[in-house]
Amino acid sequence: MSDRAREILAFIQRFSREQGYPPTIREIGEQFHIASTNGVRYYLQKLEREGHFKRTSKLSRGIVLHSAPPRAGGIPILGRVAAGAPILAEEHYEGRLDATEVFGDTERLFALRVRGDSMIDAGILPDDYVIVRQQERASPGEIIVALLEEEATVKYYQPYRDRVELVAANQNYEPIVIPRDKDFRILGIVKGVMRVM
Repeated sequence: MSDRAREILAFIQRFSREQGYPPTIREIGEQFHIASTNGVRYYLQKLEREGHFKRTSKLSRGIVLHSAPPRAGGIPILGRVAAGAPILAEEHYEGRLDATEVFGDTERLFALRVRGDSMIDAGILPDDYVIVRQQERASPGEIIVALLEEEATVKYYQPYRDRVELVAANQNYEPIVIPRDKDFRILGIVKGVMRVM
């Protein structure tokens, strides 16, 4: 292992221990004055191949150390999701939601705070947390978090031969119709809702 790779690994371990979550590629680059994100990825791929951690490429804080720091328990809250018109999908770490007793293994779970009222008839209200299992496939009728280009939304999933419809649980909203040739991705399936009263 090179000195730079060793320093980056030590930084990731220290940052994760102190903050309770891993650094982003940008934060690593700033720490070591690496201007290119590809330069940081080179070291991360090397360290991952050597077995120091696993990475989930779809999350900016997707580094999972084999020995997780004590403060890292629970489900990470990664930002907000629209329950109205889609909003820009930006990942912002907002803390951790400790729901391991309810959901069991949290390895593929994350939480999003809902903004908007398009899912109120499904019991999902503004400022609720939806607990999402990260996966790329869904069955018709499931509530999903979908990514439309750079925007994320939570809706019922209804696939058809020529299109996908994302259906609200509020009669004031029309379905979002996505032709098969439009950029669309399922980020996960909603497995639960948590509400602070």
